[in-house]
Amino acid sequence: QVQLVESGGGLVQPGGSLRLSCAASGSIFSSNIYHLGWYRQALGNERELVATITPGGNINYADSVQGRFTVSRDNAKNMVSLQMNNLEPEDTAVYYCNARPVDLPTMDYWGKGTLVTVSS
Repeated sequence: QVQLVESGGGLVQPGGSLRLSCAASGSIFSSNIYHLGWYRQALGNERELVATITPGGNINYADSVQGRFTVSRDNAKNMVSLQMNNLEPEDTAVYYCNARPVDLPTMDYWGKGTLVTVSS
């Protein structure tokens, strides 16, 4: 079992920055065998990928956040973070932390989400 807890959401003006963090824990969790990442879901939309990072540090970003967001992980601390710069109103969504076993890609673990609101 894996537990994921997000933090760092809030209200920010357009052009501002926020940093999201996700702490992973659980009796079987070892971060070096999980892909970690962030997804988001805006009101009325489906959940979409924001960024993922493999145990070895390979990164994938959604086109909409490329160049503005940076994902990172700390395997020793079992944490994944998302630095979000130059935020736009379209980034408003609930952001979810995700963990996916490398050897079982059909299994997903999710946090409860943290709300990011970009508004003036």
